[in-house]
Amino acid sequence: MANAPENSNNMLTADDEQRANYFFKEAAASNKIWLLKDEHGCVMLNTEDEDCVPVWPSESAAQAWATDEWQHCEAEAVSLNKWFSRWTMGLMDDELALVVFPSQQAQGLVFYPDELESALKKQQSKQRR
Repeated sequence: MANAPENSNNMLTADDEQRANYFFKEAAASNKIWLLKDEHGCVMLNTEDEDCVPVWPSESAAQAWATDEWQHCEAEAVSLNKWFSRWTMGLMDDELALVVFPSQQAQGLVFYPDELESALKKQQSKQRR
């Protein structure tokens, strides 16, 4: 059986929806979300309509993005409890969206913070059954 980092690396070639589903399962199971940060804050991606914070299901998946202009960035975990209590409202206040488990081409599904929280809580309750 493959371990989680190998699974998340295999997911890099999956489509946006498969990566998002994997993200929600892994984040709920590990009880954390991974970000890339530097001294200025989180790495940001931009769509035509939104400024987005990318999130990953594992340290290795986040760290795989720390190349080129982001090579100085470090993967950082945020517990789901902290995410729900601080990040969701903070991101909403800043009018930021999230791109879930982006591919190396910066493709991924975009969620608003409250949508991401709702999907994570739904996945958590599904995994508790």
